[in-house]
Amino acid sequence: TNIVEGNALRMDWNEVVPAEELSYIMGNPPFVGARMMSDGQKEDLFNVFGSNWPNAGNLDYVCCWYKKACDMAYNSDIKMAFVSTNTICQGEQVANLWENLFKSGIHIDFAHRTFRWDSEANLKAHVHCIIVGFSYSKNSKTRIIYTGDEVIETNNINAYLLDGPDIFVGSRNTPLSPVPMLGIGNKPVDGGNYLFTKEEMDEFILAEPESAQYFRPFYGAVEFIHQKPRYCLWLGDCSPAQLRSLPNCLKRVEAVRSFRLASKSEGTRKLADRPTRFHVENMPTHSCIVIPQVSSQNRRYIPMGYMGADVLCSDKVRLMPEGTLYHLGILESSVHMAWVRVVSGRLKSDYSYTVNNVYNNFPWPTPTEAQKAKIENAAQAILDARNLYPDCSLADLYDETTMPVELRRAHQENDKAVMEAYGFNWKNMTEADIVAELFKLYEKMTKSS
Repeated sequence: TNIVEGNALRMDWNEVVPAEELSYIMGNPPFVGARMMSDGQKEDLFNVFGSNWPNAGNLDYVCCWYKKACDMAYNSDIKMAFVSTNTICQGEQVANLWENLFKSGIHIDFAHRTFRWDSEANLKAHVHCIIVGFSYSKNSKTRIIYTGDEVIETNNINAYLLDGPDIFVGSRNTPLSPVPMLGIGNKPVDGGNYLFTKEEMDEFILAEPESAQYFRPFYGAVEFIHQKPRYCLWLGDCSPAQLRSLPNCLKRVEAVRSFRLASKSEGTRKLADRPTRFHVENMPTHSCIVIPQVSSQNRRYIPMGYMGADVLCSDKVRLMPEGTLYHLGILESSVHMAWVRVVSGRLKSDYSYTVNNVYNNFPWPTPTEAQKAKIENAAQAILDARNLYPDCSLADLYDETTMPVELRRAHQENDKAVMEAYGFNWKNMTEADIVAELFKLYEKMTKSS
C-alpha cells in the first residue's frame, strides 16, 4: 500500500511522503550516461536541474536523483545513499555535479569505491558501481571509505571518494602549465568506407594498383597498444583528375558523400560537400607523442610513445606534435598516472584520457636543467627497453605479468627522476600522498592563474 508507481523525476516526493517524516532516502536509480539518454530522459534531467545549473547537459541520468534527494533533505538530518555508476565521481562529472551540491552544504558521510555489479540475468551486464552516502547533517564527524576489504576512517571524503580536501577539477581549454597543446587524432565520419584491414587493402590495391600511394597505416587506441594498424584510404590530397582516373577510389568517395547526406546532423550533411576530407584532421608533419584515449586499468602505466608523420591516427588517441622526451617522461611517470587514476573518467573500469579534464589540469613540475635532463634520459631508457623486444606489442610489454625486467626498471628510474623534480620523497610516498600533493599544487596554480 505504500508503493507509488511513476516517474520519480516528474513527481513531487513530498507528496509521496513528507520530508519531516523521513530518516533516510536510498535507492538504486537507473544507469544512463550523458550521451546515451533518450529525449524524454534529457527532458527529465533539465526539469530537475533547471537552466542555471552549469553543464547540466553533461550529467549522467543518475545525477537527477542526487539533486532531487538534496532538494528534499535541505535543512534536515535526513541521510541519503545511492548505488550509482562510478562515473559520477570521476572526470568532468565531479565538478559538474558535486561542486554545487557541496556549496549547498552537502558532505559525503561514507562511500564504497568502485566494484563490479553483476546482473543475475542470463545475459549479464557488468556495471561498475559505487555507493555514496551523503547528507546535510552535522551529527557525524567520522567519515568512512570502503574499498574491497579495507575500511578507512577519515575526517573528510571528497567528491573523488578520497581522503582529502574538497577539490573540483573542471574542464579547461588550455593547459594549466606552460606545456604543448594536446589534440585528438583524425575523425573521418566516412561510414567506414575509407578504413581497411590489411587483407581488404591488399585486395583493393590488387584491383586498382595506382591506389597504393593513397593508403596509410591508421592507428586508434587498440591498434596502437596492440601495434596492429588498420589502413586508411586518404584521398584529401588527390586532385579531381587523379580521382577520376581511379574508379574504385571514386566509388568510395561517392559512398562517403551519400553517407553524410543521409545523416540527421546538419553539420554532417554539410561535410558531404568535401567528401575526400575528414570531419577532424590532425596530421602532424613530424613524429609526435601518442596517448591512447582508453587503456586498461590493469596496467600500471598507460602505454604512450612516438608515431611518425607517415601514419594517420584516429580520434581514439591524443596527439602532442611538440612532445619531447621530457614531456614523455612526465606523462609516463607514476606521478602522472596517480593523477589519471583519480581525475580521468572511465569507460567501464578502463582509463578514459581526456584533454580538457586530465591533461589540461595536470600540474607539471618546474625542474632544474639537471632534473630535466635526468627525466629525458630516463624517458629514452624506457624507449630503449621497449626496443629490446621488437616482436612484442605494447599490450605484451605492459602486462603486469609479462612486463620485462628492463622495462620495469626503466620506469622505476623515470618515476624517481620525476618525483625528484616535484620535490617528492620517492622512497616513502604512497600514491595517495602523491595525489594529495598534486591537488595542493593544482589549487595553488589555479588560484594564481
